[in-house]
Amino acid sequence: MLVPKLVTTLETYTRAQLVADVQAGLIVGVVALPLAIAFAIASGVTPDRGLYTAVIAGFLISALGGSRVQIGGPTGAFVVIVYGIVQKYGVDGLLVATLMGGVILVAFGLARLGGAIKFIPFPVVTGFTSGIALIIFSSQVKDLLGLEMGALPADFIAKWSEYARHLHAVDLTTVLVSALTLAILVVWPRIARRVPGPLVALIVSTVVVQAFHLRVDTVGSRFGMVNAAFPHPALPHVTFATAQALVGPAFTIAVLAGIESLLSAVVADGMIGGKHRSNMELVAQGVANIVCPLFGGIPATGALARTATNVKNGGRTPVAGMVHAVTLLLVTLFFGRLAGLIPMAALAGILVVVSYHMSEWRTFRAEFRAPKSDLAVLLTTFLLTVLVDLTVAVEVGMVLAVFLFMRRMSEVTNISAFTREFQEEGDDFERDPNAVRRRAVPPGVEVYEINGPFFFGAAEKFKETITQVRSRPKVLIIRMRNVPAMDSTGLNALRDVVNRFRRAGTRVILSDVHAQPMVALQRSALSEEIPEEDLVGNIDDALNLARIEIGLAPETRPDFAVPTVAREERRGQPRPPA
Repeated sequence: MLVPKLVTTLETYTRAQLVADVQAGLIVGVVALPLAIAFAIASGVTPDRGLYTAVIAGFLISALGGSRVQIGGPTGAFVVIVYGIVQKYGVDGLLVATLMGGVILVAFGLARLGGAIKFIPFPVVTGFTSGIALIIFSSQVKDLLGLEMGALPADFIAKWSEYARHLHAVDLTTVLVSALTLAILVVWPRIARRVPGPLVALIVSTVVVQAFHLRVDTVGSRFGMVNAAFPHPALPHVTFATAQALVGPAFTIAVLAGIESLLSAVVADGMIGGKHRSNMELVAQGVANIVCPLFGGIPATGALARTATNVKNGGRTPVAGMVHAVTLLLVTLFFGRLAGLIPMAALAGILVVVSYHMSEWRTFRAEFRAPKSDLAVLLTTFLLTVLVDLTVAVEVGMVLAVFLFMRRMSEVTNISAFTREFQEEGDDFERDPNAVRRRAVPPGVEVYEINGPFFFGAAEKFKETITQVRSRPKVLIIRMRNVPAMDSTGLNALRDVVNRFRRAGTRVILSDVHAQPMVALQRSALSEEIPEEDLVGNIDDALNLARIEIGLAPETRPDFAVPTVAREERRGQPRPPA
């Protein structure tokens, strides 16, 4: 349902809830200030662009979104992809990619793909999230230690090589400011949880630096004074060729924003006992990422840490998120110029703690006990994120996960055979009254049973197994009682087998076909090639049809062996004679 949560929550809104939402919004707005500046600087853009993004995206995502408590803004997940785009295409290229990503997100929401994004494999999400955390940490070592060096290389290995070469130039004053910031961030939550630790660390470190006139880099010395005024909206300028090259990064921005926002919304649902509207959330994220670049903003999405802070402080409707944006706007307009006094070491300390929590190292370590295929996807995505590029990492991780899924599905689905001379081990359960081994299979008849979904991964196994038939039988029965679903690859494999055996003079009978495979059969060309009488409801009817084909009298099935399907078909009819 494409209706913002704001519309439905205001129907039963109360004054008490308004007070709680305003209180939560004020606190989250203060929390968002240092994070917006830090994420912007880490992304390779000026701090004011982070503030613009937090205000605009924060308001739009709350006003139009499908979650009651989601807080939007710049996040650590985008640092790597934004930095890479800025280095390669410049700020205008970033703005165009963000705008294109917003359009893609709106299309995702209108196409009702909100549920589909949730099916991105967990190892892929964990791999690139942990990789991003490591890259964020790596990008802050320079400011954390006060190293006097030029621009950092984009490559991970080259970056650490440069750190090693300049390690002798560590500035002790900067290290002390960093240590003070980290100490406050670690200790403060044990003292008071209602006042955000990052804000306390930012204020204390700034006051210490200014009071003692410490010679450390600040936001002002690095970027100049922060512009507290909002810019006029304007379209970015890029060539058509550059826009074409930005399609890939734009798609990565859209997918990453969708994943981050929906994961955050799911966690928030668990905290408040609610249920978000995923498609509406994607549309809101898209609109925010279309509008933000017009004011010079960077990509935005749902921010889990700020959303959790909102919930813990009483926010229960989108009004809290809108208040957070207004609070941040007022702080930016009236105190934005003071942001130039913030030490870079303090922002680096905040980002180091953010990267630590973002790494989810316990979850990463636990994945080493997962199946080897999942571990392979995790490590591949992680290493490609760190060493190559986030876009490549997500693409390769998804493709690898799909191929491993194909392999796993082929292992789950098995093909068992039964004839008078040969029976595969374990093809039926001993206590199964409908097992083929409990039936008398006449000479010249062979039964093959498919167990499991008949997808692309199992299709080749089916063809390989059935080609092992030593001599062409007069009748081939393909039993599909345990096939809940079949795709086009499985359907084509089945069609190839049917046509090959029919050309050799063998009658092919399909037995126990479920609803979804039956619909797939009826919609395909195979329905015209298999007579309706060769599609039977149970194995007993199939065997009797085979006996008639080879000139034998049909048998009466015993009561204990009558399949459930057969009993349902005979409901209301006289019982056959014993």
